Amino acid sequence: MPEKSMDNAMEAASGAHFSGLRLSSSSSAPSSPSSAKASSVRSFSPSAAASAASAAAGAHRQPFVIGVSGGTASGKTTVCDMIIQQLHDHRVVLVNQDSFYRGLTAEESERVQDYNFDHPDAFDTEQLLECMGKLKDGQSVNVPIYDFKNHRRCSESFRKVNASDVIILEGILVFHDQRVRDLMDMKIFVDTDADIRLARRIRRDTVERGRDVNSVLEQYGRFVKPAFDDFVLPSKKYADVIIPRGGDNHVAIDLIVQHIRTKLGQHDLCKIYSTVFVIQSTFQIRGMHTLIRDRDITTPDFVFYSDRLIRLVVEHGLGHLPFTEKQVVTPTGSVYMGVDFCKKLCGVSIVRSGESMENALRACCKGIKIGKILIHRDGDKGKQLIYQKLPNDIAERHVLLLDPVLATGYFLLPSNMR
Repeated sequence: MPEKSMDNAMEAASGAHFSGLRLSSSSSAPSSPSSAKASSVRSFSPSAAASAASAAAGAHRQPFVIGVSGGTASGKTTVCDMIIQQLHDHRVVLVNQDSFYRGLTAEESERVQDYNFDHPDAFDTEQLLECMGKLKDGQSVNVPIYDFKNHRRCSESFRKVNASDVIILEGILVFHDQRVRDLMDMKIFVDTDADIRLARRIRRDTVERGRDVNSVLEQYGRFVKPAFDDFVLPSKKYADVIIPRGGDNHVAIDLIVQHIRTKLGQHDLCKIYSTVFVIQSTFQIRGMHTLIRDRDITTPDFVFYSDRLIRLVVEHGLGHLPFTEKQVVTPTGSVYMGVDFCKKLCGVSIVRSGESMENALRACCKGIKIGKILIHRDGDKGKQLIYQKLPNDIAERHVLLLDPVLATGYFLLPSNMR
């Protein structure tokens, strides 16, 4: 079809629009404003995006798993307690690797002084993986309770751990097994001076575990220190964060908690797709979504609040463009260091839904060029470019692709490839 005829056909198909919403009362128009473009605008909301993330990631929201490792008596438990205290507004559970010690046999109990409790084989890693897997799937688990005085598990006693927002797995060898490491979203190594750790170990084992000083020192020299050198210290390389001085390092713990809060506040879609940005919901945004979802809303109100939401999305998108620093002089003579808007922009509207975003883009970017593209889907695999009218210098510009429908993103792929 000749280009001029195609242009005429496109103009006829578009008709009279206000922000991309047809106001004509003809039979081709939707019967109510809620059915016109509501699904398109709705797709920008965090609540609507959450449903898409739910379909991709499952109904259960994955918890944030933190691994905390370090030498014996390095202050791991103290660091965990401080993190839990600062995350008081979230559900946090602590799982200790010590709970998964294998119970000693009668023969091993008779020669307990020769048993190496700091070796990876001393732990039931398979049961640990099973419990952590259930917790990540949102299920409650019964964690065994280990009796350190008798060196065996309490056969009839368990600690019930419920599904939570944050799971902290703490132990000297939680970084040793790759399968356990792969469960973690953050790995922390608590690094404390060896002399301080030995002093803490002596105090802990004599007071809490009923042992004498000589046996503690003998065990430390025979097993604890060699195991630290062979297994614990080499696993330090897997840590994302290393905390010197343990619980005394309040600055490091504050930064870790801040990072965890950021991750917990991150939308599920952003965790799955690193290039997706979801605008944080506010009462204003929720209020506007409530209005445009109301089947009794009038057409002018629907258009007004839809335009407000689209304007927020456009402004947010512009904020991700590159910028350059710019220094200006204020009317009072002061020097202000700011930024300059990104130059050489253009928009490309995907017909027809993208037309609802054109007015917002023009309001934000004075004189911006806007092209149009129409892609037709033929069957499950086929796609065909039906129409395009783009700026001649589009290759030299930053392109804002306008399509308010967030579903599969199917039509964005051929648009970007061209």
